[in-house]
Amino acid sequence: MTSPATPDTSPVRESILANGQRIIGGKGFSAVGLNEILLASGVPKGSFYHYFGSKEAFGEAMLERYFANYLAELDATLAVPGLDMAQRLMNYWKNWQSTQSLDDCQGKCLAVKLGAEVADLSEAMRMAMVRGTAGITQRLAHAIAAGVAEGSVSVDQSPSAVAQSLYQLWLGASVMVKIARNVQPFDIAMASTRQILHVTE
Repeated sequence: MTSPATPDTSPVRESILANGQRIIGGKGFSAVGLNEILLASGVPKGSFYHYFGSKEAFGEAMLERYFANYLAELDATLAVPGLDMAQRLMNYWKNWQSTQSLDDCQGKCLAVKLGAEVADLSEAMRMAMVRGTAGITQRLAHAIAAGVAEGSVSVDQSPSAVAQSLYQLWLGASVMVKIARNVQPFDIAMASTRQILHVTE
């Protein structure tokens, strides 16, 4: 747990979180011990417990940080000037494909890497995932609604239902890419996304 007198942006805390995300993003939560994270961060164990009361509390903070950064990047993607909303949405999924392909996403895909694992390990971490993924689908729903309003997107269900379906489609495709060791699932997801949004090339 973070000390009230210690700002969340403490360089030491940020280093622990960043290194932990990178390592856990590659190996999973249970497979990584605190010593590995602390060694990579160059800090003693006492420093860890100054900022986090337990590994679970660290995991929750890591997920909160991950989703905060993810949502900021998503907001930026959906606000790029000079593009219609269909182009912005498709850029989001193109970026997903380019950053989460095959062997190593370097901690960028924690929802994919940890979703099933932490849901069974920790209620606090599961709820951090719930909040984070809800933030993503809400933003996608607003973007889809804006695309419908401007005429660049057309959908057969509510924007909220479409956003949830598309996010789940891409999560599943990400898992299948890891299983199949090829990017065909992303190609299928991209084609399905264009069809669902009625967006042409």
